[in-house]
Amino acid sequence: MKTLPEIKLAIIGLGYVGLPLAVEFGKQRAVVGFDIDNERILSLKQGIDATLELEECQIKDAKNLSFSSNMDDLKSVNTYIVTVPTPIDINNTPNLSPLEKASRMIGKYLNEGDIVIYESTVYPGATEEFCIPILESVSNLEFNKNFFVGYSPERINPGDKENTLTKIKKITSGSNPDTRKLVNDLYLSIIIAGTHSAASIKIAEAAKVIENTQRDLNIAIINEFAKIFNVLDIDTKSVLDAAGTKWNFLPFKPGLVGGHCISVDPYYLTYKAKEVGYQPEVILAGRHINDGMGKYVATQLVKSISNKGIPIINSKILILGFTFKGDCPDVRNTKIIEIVKELNSFNIDIDVYDEWADPSVVLNEYSIKLEDNLIEDTYDAIIIAVDHTEYKSWGETKIRKLGKKNHVLYDLKYVLELGESDIRL
Repeated sequence: MKTLPEIKLAIIGLGYVGLPLAVEFGKQRAVVGFDIDNERILSLKQGIDATLELEECQIKDAKNLSFSSNMDDLKSVNTYIVTVPTPIDINNTPNLSPLEKASRMIGKYLNEGDIVIYESTVYPGATEEFCIPILESVSNLEFNKNFFVGYSPERINPGDKENTLTKIKKITSGSNPDTRKLVNDLYLSIIIAGTHSAASIKIAEAAKVIENTQRDLNIAIINEFAKIFNVLDIDTKSVLDAAGTKWNFLPFKPGLVGGHCISVDPYYLTYKAKEVGYQPEVILAGRHINDGMGKYVATQLVKSISNKGIPIINSKILILGFTFKGDCPDVRNTKIIEIVKELNSFNIDIDVYDEWADPSVVLNEYSIKLEDNLIEDTYDAIIIAVDHTEYKSWGETKIRKLGKKNHVLYDLKYVLELGESDIRL
């Protein structure tokens, strides 16, 4: 088994998870930051991070980090950390193709004594049942004899400048006791908050997938509360504020649940549960509620427009924000697209404005052209869909000026104070 100084590291995948990891390790040891996206590599070599997670000075501070999209640069590596995405398909079934491709690539370069550590979120058992057989098949090496595997689930929160990589406790695990210790020691070298060494890879996988599943369910119950309170004509936030005066009431808010984690990970767990003969009920009920919130928001808005005597067909609506969360450029799995789709079914003219989002990405992935110039007295309705700091600074007066004299303002994210908008979730 290798010692910590002998580790020659490569980070496979340089997105929201992989880049911060590569930079932190690159401050103290030689690291190859690898990604198949050559444009991403060229930008990173110039110190430019399109995800806005890291600034140029932070990237260049990692003196021992090199960026590459050339697989031959992995020949000198003996330890790999895999941080590729694990999405779901149209049927909410795990799509492990990025993980498969990464494992096959690593298998071609795997040598005696090498270690492969996975960070991608998966269902319990995926590393040993799916990834390791690929590594064995491609490399012709035997698991836990010729090469070893670890699992340390990512806990990155995109856009969060407070709870950054080194400040979040890290779960680690390994395929045998020696690997478990080495993997733990490797992460301890950069994680200020410390680590938790799990007894097995499956435990570490399960711990990660239930973190986001629990959060998804907490938001789902709040969303259901909001639906009930809307029928009862009670302001949801006021109810939550009152209930929140009790010390053990959890401070969740209603809203759209998008992004690459919370809205995806529960399906990984339920997939595995079904595979072993257990039919999950509560988890899928929460997913059903959260997946339907985009349509619910659109329906609420249309009702409000109608109640104001505004013709629905050919009305003009502005959606402020398209990213899946505030002050973050990430548009992966944004649920705002569900609002757009539902409103389109009413023959409504929709403009979307978001200076955080990359216009080319939004156009390519969602066929939506972002507005770059807003004109006052234009819209029949305005939805504040994302709580970007920009919209908070605008305030009610500036936002309402974008609307016609008779318009509806829907504050989906509690950006404004009570009474400043016409409807709130």
